[in-house]
Amino acid sequence: MFTGIIEGLGTIAAVKSSDQGRQLRIQADFLMDQTRIGDSIAVNGACLTAVRVSGKRFDVDVSPETLATTTFESAKIGTRVNLERALRLSDRLDGHLVSGHIDGTGTLTHRKTTGNAIFIGFSVPEPLARYMIKKGSIAVDGVSLTINACDVRGFEVCIIPHTAKLTTVGQKKTGEAVNIETDIVGKYVERFLSARQDNDTPKKIPLDMQFLAKTGFL
Repeated sequence: MFTGIIEGLGTIAAVKSSDQGRQLRIQADFLMDQTRIGDSIAVNGACLTAVRVSGKRFDVDVSPETLATTTFESAKIGTRVNLERALRLSDRLDGHLVSGHIDGTGTLTHRKTTGNAIFIGFSVPEPLARYMIKKGSIAVDGVSLTINACDVRGFEVCIIPHTAKLTTVGQKKTGEAVNIETDIVGKYVERFLSARQDNDTPKKIPLDMQFLAKTGFL
């Protein structure tokens, strides 16, 4: 489990094919002290396991499933990535609960600066957009952000210069892909509200104002 508060940046130092997956070597900008083989590290928001650790460098294996749902399919040497080690129970939860399980990818569509605020928009597939609400949480390349506006086509966030400087979000250009993890709470709420058929297979029902009124939420 992670918080979406990035510890620091790193650079992909090597990309190696491994059966149908890949192995990446990451050169962190900071010392990976107390990091051991087997530890979970969020790389651009994707929870990966360190299989080798040496100083500021560590290696991770990327499975075919992860390649299919993240931007790592096009990973290149020299690409900058956001890094966050797993949350400890004694840590402050400054961002929001992030699982490190990427739901899919989005594309940066626009960017504008107003005062000291940077507004950035992303397009996403509709199955991801359904879990987004205004003022809700979203993880973009592992960065915990608040949604300013959203619709079935995508969403917009606002970041400050501090976030732009310390994460890759401030470096992304129009047309670039990013990893997206929607708010885990929304997905569980939908699951709990799904009716079940006799064979225990979840049956989708519309989550609309009529349903909420009928079930006593309004």
